[in-house]
Amino acid sequence: MTVTVRFAPSPTGRIHIGNARTALFNWLFALRNRGRFIQRFDDTDTERSRQEFADSILYDLHWLGIFPDQTEYQSRRFASYDAAVETLKAAGLLYPCYETAEELDLRRKVRRTRGMPPVYGREALKLTDDERAALDQDGRRPHWRFLLPNFVSDPFESERTEVHWNDLVRGEETVDLASLSDPVLVREDGTYLYTLPSVVDDIEMGVTHIIRGDDHVTNTGVQIALFKALGAEPPVFGHHNLLTTASGEGLSKRTGALSIESLRDGGIEPMSVASLAVLVGTSENVAAATNLSELAEKFDPASTSKSAAKFDPDELVVLNRALLHHMPFAEVRDRLMLLGISGEHAETFWVAVRGNLDRLSDAGTWWRILRDGPQQAAELPEEDREFVGQAFDLLPEEPWDGDVWKDWTAKVRKATGRKGKALFMPLRLALTGLESGPELADLLPLVGREGTLARRP
Repeated sequence: MTVTVRFAPSPTGRIHIGNARTALFNWLFALRNRGRFIQRFDDTDTERSRQEFADSILYDLHWLGIFPDQTEYQSRRFASYDAAVETLKAAGLLYPCYETAEELDLRRKVRRTRGMPPVYGREALKLTDDERAALDQDGRRPHWRFLLPNFVSDPFESERTEVHWNDLVRGEETVDLASLSDPVLVREDGTYLYTLPSVVDDIEMGVTHIIRGDDHVTNTGVQIALFKALGAEPPVFGHHNLLTTASGEGLSKRTGALSIESLRDGGIEPMSVASLAVLVGTSENVAAATNLSELAEKFDPASTSKSAAKFDPDELVVLNRALLHHMPFAEVRDRLMLLGISGEHAETFWVAVRGNLDRLSDAGTWWRILRDGPQQAAELPEEDREFVGQAFDLLPEEPWDGDVWKDWTAKVRKATGRKGKALFMPLRLALTGLESGPELADLLPLVGREGTLARRP
């Protein structure tokens, strides 16, 4: 059996870090088991679904390093769902209901006042053929409910019916079908809710493992029953904890909160996003993995906490810095060229500055400083200006190598008596315009003697 997983978002907006967590959990699980990854778009809501969002989701997944083996659209598979509906109707497991939302709400309130659980009472099953025909004639259109197997012979006498599964993440789980209402599978207008298309697709596409957010735990009991009603063996389920913002708020595609697009545009590396999205809220230490194969080795669904995990974007910067500090030149050469960084000194420059970058784009700033001088001349006190002038008079002659900074500062220390920060800081400000940055010992040979003299205050 080939392990087959799927990621099935609705293309109604751009995916955020929480969606990416689900996609990555599935991708890494498939990677570890040499399985297949299906990208499936739940686009049966034709009014809100957009191809542009589907395209952006695929782009975001590719950016993260996820390349689906198969891409499917539910809007192209209605024939399969129609056939499943007929199967369920023929088996007496899908029945028409005519209550309005107001009527259902009133019935729930009545049940509560009587100390009964506010589940649907299956009143529609009591309708005669004539009563249904009259409702149809009055223009009422039914929605269709799936009859849960939570009774022995009389559907009006439900009894505790436990559905068990060994969850990949949460361990042993149980849902009592008697505590649930018969779910609506088909709306009054004939459109499908999430449950039926999802189960039909999982059956026909051979999905063996479903890994998703723990907000679907209760749905699992219903879906297992539906799998069996359609004659299929349910897949293995796993429900991971959800991510929230640092303040504890839920994430939403509609608000764009922590969207993958915004993180990418903000200069965050894909493996920083993947590492934090996967490891936060687990027993693993959150550290930047250099690629998804490395991350897959750390990935264990069972290590995931049952409580929600807070996603702090500031942690992304920490991981980003760690990745860039060790990133080889060959991996960034093309991206550096887009920043205007090329030529025989490009690799030496990269090695010199990468340890001080939060984002790759910061390298462009340092390239301009080395090429053109400080972006804004530093304002030095008079005594420091005099000191820097003395120091520039002591610049060694060329050729310059990796020892030029040490040789120069040794001369300056001897001539002026300055040392430590009092010596280094004025020179750094004069050369770069900034109080911190890459080692000047690495930068000075790249600037050259002529370029250094040009920065004399």
